[in-house]
Amino acid sequence: MSFELIKKVNEAQKKSNVVDVRSGDTVRVHQKIREGAKERIQIFEGVVIRTDRKLSHTSRITVRKIASGVGVEKGFMIHSPLVEKIEIVRRAKVRRNYLSFLRERSGKSARLKNLNFDREGVNDIDDEAAEIEAARLKELAVAEAEAKLAEKAAAEAELVAKQAEVEARHAEA
Repeated sequence: MSFELIKKVNEAQKKSNVVDVRSGDTVRVHQKIREGAKERIQIFEGVVIRTDRKLSHTSRITVRKIASGVGVEKGFMIHSPLVEKIEIVRRAKVRRNYLSFLRERSGKSARLKNLNFDREGVNDIDDEAAEIEAARLKELAVAEAEAKLAEKAAAEAELVAKQAEVEARHAEA
């Protein structure tokens, strides 16, 4: 009874459409970052060195990239609401799931053999919820910009009124 309830909750949290990410793929992960009251989307591009629990709602990928000569790895929960979308840039031929050997390598020895694949076909996933969220974020940004402009115009109008008042006092004296 309770296991069925847990299963139902887990299935409800799963995203309906996700890209089939494999080890060796070079991906761009669009992740939502919250800083105070603001939200923005940050892109992390690198090679997938590990995929875990593909069919579960806790499926996860580990992405590795080299930033300023230092290897950086980041794990992403595929079904997390903070992961906006995952876009596959390149696909490589690999023979294992966990590419830990890439950590010790750099330069030419860290290269993987590319495979030809249909990039548009693989990345073409219609996720209505993600599109609605992106549109909402855009509208929020536009509304924020309009509010700032209105605030700036009000402050400027206040300054002009003060200046006119000062000029009127000087004219009286």
